Amino acid sequence: MTHDHDLELRPTEAQISAALNPPPGRNGGDLVVETLAGLGATTVFGLPGQHALGMFDALRRSSLRYVGLRVENNAGFAADAYGRVTGEAAPLLLSTGPGALTSLAALQEAAAASAPVLAISSQIPTAGLGGGRHGYLHELPDQAASFRGVVKSVHTVRTQSQIPSAVAAAWRSALTAPHGPVWVEIPQDVLLARTSLPVVTGVDATPEDVVPRPELTAVAADLLSRAERPAIIAGGGVVRADASGKLRQLAEALQAPVVTTPGGKGAFPWKHPLSLQSWIEDRHTTDFLEDADVLLVVGSGLGELSSNYHTFRPRGRVVQIEADLGKLESNHPALGIHADARPALQALLETVAEREDPSAAERVREVLAKVAERIASQELTLEQDVLASVRRALPADSPSFWDMTILAYWAWSAFDAKGPNLLHSAQGAGGLGYGFPAALGAATADPTRPVLAVSGDGGALYSIAELATARQYDLNVTWLIVDDGGYGILREYMTDAFGEATATELSRPDYVALAESFGVPGVRTAPETLEADLAKALAQPGPSVVVLPAVLRMFAPTHLR
Repeated sequence: MTHDHDLELRPTEAQISAALNPPPGRNGGDLVVETLAGLGATTVFGLPGQHALGMFDALRRSSLRYVGLRVENNAGFAADAYGRVTGEAAPLLLSTGPGALTSLAALQEAAAASAPVLAISSQIPTAGLGGGRHGYLHELPDQAASFRGVVKSVHTVRTQSQIPSAVAAAWRSALTAPHGPVWVEIPQDVLLARTSLPVVTGVDATPEDVVPRPELTAVAADLLSRAERPAIIAGGGVVRADASGKLRQLAEALQAPVVTTPGGKGAFPWKHPLSLQSWIEDRHTTDFLEDADVLLVVGSGLGELSSNYHTFRPRGRVVQIEADLGKLESNHPALGIHADARPALQALLETVAEREDPSAAERVREVLAKVAERIASQELTLEQDVLASVRRALPADSPSFWDMTILAYWAWSAFDAKGPNLLHSAQGAGGLGYGFPAALGAATADPTRPVLAVSGDGGALYSIAELATARQYDLNVTWLIVDDGGYGILREYMTDAFGEATATELSRPDYVALAESFGVPGVRTAPETLEADLAKALAQPGPSVVVLPAVLRMFAPTHLR
């Protein structure tokens, strides 16, 4: 008896012929790029190195587009953004030892932000594996150990026949919720050796679905349906699951106010009557959420930022939907539902009873009015005007990528992202240097829209080399550098804590002249001309730099009663 499945596995005559007559000149690196292409990859990021040359040589025999950055960490940030924007696993090709290790901070950000990055690194020759000290250039006693605490999964290859399956397994891991970075390492000799294996064509790495248990969603639906003051916190998991539409339907059915976390920016419409916007680092918002008798937390672990620096103390029942099992109930007791946001919200939509609550929108307006009054009392007109100018200059459908800088801290709370998956920052791990290389990755993914990067001068110095990348590939990225002569947020933290700041002041270049030396147009602006200069730069194709000399301040601590 022949099953239909058996027929699907039976190769065609053309496939058999191709398998028996592979093209000459292929090596182990070809198996890598063929597998990536077979999985659906179209673009790879990276930086070559001695042990990885077999993999990079294979690129010229493939249809994959290569985007090379100047620093491995920046290549990791570019891959991170590509993964966030497309929802696809972004291949990141690296070399052994120093090259691999330089990507660690970017992979930590990808892990914290659940960005699907498929890092593939070379290794020293197979004879040197096993923990000894063989004297190979770039050798580490256990390279994978450096990554095991950062990435979702580690895959070490020792033979060419293992390459397709290892890369496919890593791909599946990266794209199974929660998304995240994964690590594959392949020895130099395996990459360089000629191969007689057939061209990789049949690769299946469909990610597993993380669906909720029905008895849990039934209990959650009952709690929400009977609640008197339900509220919702929407995190980055809603954005990654493409579930913002379902979130809106559920909020409207329950008449539940919604606040979005920094990672969940754009998950709920900013101007919606039930929108508490993103003022999650505000005592008025925190008080409101604490007062909810049933609080639905979707796609957030309620970490430091999302819990107003761990001052949040919910008094009602918490229902938490989270794809990352380690984050489930990690900060607050809850009815924990291990699931991706999309199927879990769909299950709730099918089972909740609609509520009527004419007072919900009014209570939202009252909270937002209190927040506005508090900010208005702090004489922060410059900061609000600068952020408003950026918002007006940036097209509504353009993505923006923010470094760890004071203006980004403002954006987490006060910037209307205009939609899901449009505002991204390094708030997951909090490292410097994310904004510009990440924007380059996003522009690579979609060259039809201008992309904005925002950095302080401190963060900008991490990424200056990538002006060459922006010019080489003619990427549509406008880089706004807010130049305050130092690490502005650290300066403010230290002054508040110790009365004066140490190690925060920076000698820096003329950023306009520096940009122009790379062939990138630059302009120095002022708060009064920022909107016009930024809009002009964004409207021009290719890369550009806008420098704003300004000392911005943060709003006062908001976790204090």
